[in-house]
Amino acid sequence: MEDRESSKANERRIFGISWNVFVLGLVSFLNDMSSEMISPVVPKYLTDVLKTGELLGGTLMGAIESLSSLFKVAFGYISDRFRKRKVFIFTGYALSAFSKGALAFTRYWWDFLSLRILDRVGKGIRTAPRDALIAESSEKGKTGKSFGFHRMMDTLGAVTGPLVGIALLYLMRGMIAEKAYRYLFLFSAVPGLLSLLIIALFVKERGREVRKKITGISALKSRNLRLFLAVVAVGALGRYSYAFTLWKASELGYSLRDEMAFYALFNLMYAAAAYPIGFYSDRVGKRKLITVGFMIAALASLAFAYAEDLPSLIAAFVLYGLYIAIEDTVPRAYMADLAGDFEKGTVIGTYHTVFGIFVFPASVVAGYLWQNYSLSHSFLYAAAMNLLAFVMMLSVPERD
Repeated sequence: MEDRESSKANERRIFGISWNVFVLGLVSFLNDMSSEMISPVVPKYLTDVLKTGELLGGTLMGAIESLSSLFKVAFGYISDRFRKRKVFIFTGYALSAFSKGALAFTRYWWDFLSLRILDRVGKGIRTAPRDALIAESSEKGKTGKSFGFHRMMDTLGAVTGPLVGIALLYLMRGMIAEKAYRYLFLFSAVPGLLSLLIIALFVKERGREVRKKITGISALKSRNLRLFLAVVAVGALGRYSYAFTLWKASELGYSLRDEMAFYALFNLMYAAAAYPIGFYSDRVGKRKLITVGFMIAALASLAFAYAEDLPSLIAAFVLYGLYIAIEDTVPRAYMADLAGDFEKGTVIGTYHTVFGIFVFPASVVAGYLWQNYSLSHSFLYAAAMNLLAFVMMLSVPERD
């Protein structure tokens, strides 16, 4: 253990971040730029081009969000067993790059869904091994800082992507909307392909440096972690797809370009908050910040439910960005701290899988409420679930 910590201390660092964490941050920047070039277009593509209704649209978005998580615990476990991360990271990003470009050729909701599932499978393959490699490449007690940097880079890509998408749509102005969407899907594959080159050349394996322990108590057996996973499940039931926020903007009369600007604002808030939140979580305690995050989630949902004008809608997107910055950053570091060196991929993958199982019905319920009542009812439901998660989180102790 001391040798491994010593090698981390002597490892090349950039901006106080280990080489692997920096490179993986750059990879996530490019991949998210690729993804977010098209993400704001997807809701309109579903409803306007593929002609899905509210319930089917919400269900598809929920399925897409959820399916990747079902693979994360399996590939986290496999990467733990073989002490290799890089091959899973590369394969996952490769599947995502291919599937996004191939969306240009979809004609029906089911071929669209199959490619989005392939993209999510890619995410499922890479996420737990990548997060485990980030944890293994971090100094002791500074996992929050590392995950905060990674989420910041990931989200800066998500800020850049919609802006690039807006620019490309502007250049294609006058073109039939469906054709412009398809060209945008093709362009989105380029940054994804560049990220593969960076992984192949610059990411370094660390798993072999962690000696496998024959005997050891898994963190998955602890009461603390099981209580936390129960909270994760409830919180996931209130985690609607980003598409609902864009549908809200559309309901208030904003154009597709306006929606992409709102989406960029959300991601800008996410990117600005993720690194300081991760850094701060190492100092004040990750459980406390996760608890606060659920309260902010409830406030964001209420803001979307009652937004009627531009200032209230902007406030909703800002709160949503802050909430996601907390809940997408701190729980990963929290799980990494609880896990032993021999099981980081498995434990982090378990978190992602529990989240993914319960986030799917969240969007189905939200779609049902939208179709049969109103979009505001969808957000009110999410607010209630996040308030429940907040109360439950108060019962989770700092440590067993």
